[in-house]
Amino acid sequence: MKIIFAGTPQFAASALAALHKEHQIIAVLTQPDRPAGRGMQMTASPVKLFAMQHDLPIIQPVTLKSEEVRRSIAALGADVMVVAAYGLILPKAVLQLPRHGCLNIHASLLPRWRGAAPIQRAILAGDKESGITIMQMDEGLDTGDMLLRKACPIEQSDTAQTLHDKLAEMGAGCILEALRLLGDNRLTPVKQDNDAACYAAKLLKDEAQIDWRQDARQIERAVRAYNPFPVCQTRLDGVMIKIWQAGIGADISGEPGKVLAADKLGITVACGKGALRLEILQRPGGKAQPAAQFLQAMPIRVGDQFSSK
Repeated sequence: MKIIFAGTPQFAASALAALHKEHQIIAVLTQPDRPAGRGMQMTASPVKLFAMQHDLPIIQPVTLKSEEVRRSIAALGADVMVVAAYGLILPKAVLQLPRHGCLNIHASLLPRWRGAAPIQRAILAGDKESGITIMQMDEGLDTGDMLLRKACPIEQSDTAQTLHDKLAEMGAGCILEALRLLGDNRLTPVKQDNDAACYAAKLLKDEAQIDWRQDARQIERAVRAYNPFPVCQTRLDGVMIKIWQAGIGADISGEPGKVLAADKLGITVACGKGALRLEILQRPGGKAQPAAQFLQAMPIRVGDQFSSK
């Protein structure tokens, strides 16, 4: 098929790589280069980097609402547009341009977790599974008909990064399968149950501030959901510490935020219910370290008090 691909981050680049092996990519839409890194250098998206490496035509509009952009897309004569974490709204006029419309690779089992951060919200909510939905796009926010769904269990050890990587690989396989079914005219659209929908809001840095009054299990899920971004944080004597990995501590209680134990296995901190064992930590200017190494650089003792702000 003649495909226009629209996507920006690594999740989308995985799908583009798979599509490139089996189909004709006639254009790649991706967001404009952005400043990134400590030097804030203008940086190309993972999708753009793949397209450049394989000499694929690249289009980087600031918006898809301009008539000029629409004309250039229409002139391509695409069979279908595949969209994955693109980051720009597709107007109705653009959705109707390809012969088979626009198919979206969404990282959740719709209608659960429509929106920008389905992977993180699923972990945060304690969901037992996530998955991929291939959806026929309409003007709504992830509201289109479902064409294909595949589930993926969320393991107790999964972070947003590990689940992202599994879903990226699954998404690449799902879109190939959906296109084969489309070519054979065997796709069956299924309406979403809007009453069962929930919204996966964009991540905010402030969310990652640990509130020690919460249940230890909720905080442990937050540590996994916010890894690698924005990373859970807490303060000790005014020093901001990032928490990269944690586990449920022994069934003991105390004042929320109070250090109950500190040894090579971790730093056990009392929560509103239960206790959390901090296993991999990072102090300002340092690297993420296992608790044993971290304690050598920054001694923490029983009775010390972590705070949210």
